Amino acid sequence: MWDRLKAIEKRFQELEEQIARPEIATDLKKVQALAQERAGIEDTVSAYRKYQAVSKQLEDARAMLEGEQDAEMAAMAKQEIAKLEPKQESLLQELKLALLPKDANDERDIIVEIRAGAGGDEAGLFAADLFRMYSRYAQSQGWEVEVINSNESGIGGFKEIIFEVRGRGAFSRFKYERGVHRVQRVPVTESSGRLHTSTATVAVLPQADEVEVKINPDDLRIDIFHSGGAGGQNVNKVATAVRITHLPTGIVSTCQDERSQLRNRNKAMSVLRARLLDIERSKQEEAITQQRRSQVGTGERAEKIRTYNFPQDRLSDHRLGKNLRNLPRIMDGELDELIDALAANEQTQKLEKQPV
Repeated sequence: MWDRLKAIEKRFQELEEQIARPEIATDLKKVQALAQERAGIEDTVSAYRKYQAVSKQLEDARAMLEGEQDAEMAAMAKQEIAKLEPKQESLLQELKLALLPKDANDERDIIVEIRAGAGGDEAGLFAADLFRMYSRYAQSQGWEVEVINSNESGIGGFKEIIFEVRGRGAFSRFKYERGVHRVQRVPVTESSGRLHTSTATVAVLPQADEVEVKINPDDLRIDIFHSGGAGGQNVNKVATAVRITHLPTGIVSTCQDERSQLRNRNKAMSVLRARLLDIERSKQEEAITQQRRSQVGTGERAEKIRTYNFPQDRLSDHRLGKNLRNLPRIMDGELDELIDALAANEQTQKLEKQPV
């Protein structure tokens, strides 16, 4: 850990020296790249230097206490030690967090797929509620939301809805939503007032670049058809909907929400690339550790991660073992408290495995 911190501090010094050079200062692109790298490690270096300063002060205070004969001076040394020890511990935790492996996908845009599960029409309504919740949350973060494809259930719900969220850090926040969501409430379709339990699945895929996922055009079957559903007369007059089938894997990606065939094709390809990248990521995780085999692919998503109990106004996140109140506020997109808790829980688990 300390060798890594020394190396990071050395690199920070090198970056500052390079940025200050006149021959580099005139190269805007180079300066931006160096400044971005420096910004990425600046907080870590600052915490490391503070830790070193506090450790030195603590060492001096302990040495003074050990050799001090005067009772008043010894008491002052003890007070100084009592003040510095928690500060040192806090900075140590900060450094451990800074050195945790970063998820390479955290800064990416994402594709979110919500599908109605068990529960018939009520499951479709719940899927629509989740879409609204995520859309509101994304908008509160200043991110853009755009629907790629949807299959309505006919009563205001969705059998399936796929949308993209564009904004820095989208994956870092939405990744905790992957899994099966369960709702307990009296559906609007229920005349007798009985409580129903329904589910919806949520998949969150980081957007993939063309360079990362190379697709052989010969491996694709592309079908063009007339869009269905709402959208006016133009939707059904012109064949603009696109269905792309990746023959080696059997993955099918469809987009029909745009009036332009080209835009539908581009969006369908974007979804296909994200799904193929997710498959590759799952393979890599499986190779890294046998212990996580049950969590890879469908196993991870088959786990019920959360229950929304409307009669009791309670959200239960089963990973945290924690309940939150005020469901209307949460369903309106106020998710930061929940996501922050999930991120902190993940960091705690990583820290427990991190050697000092």
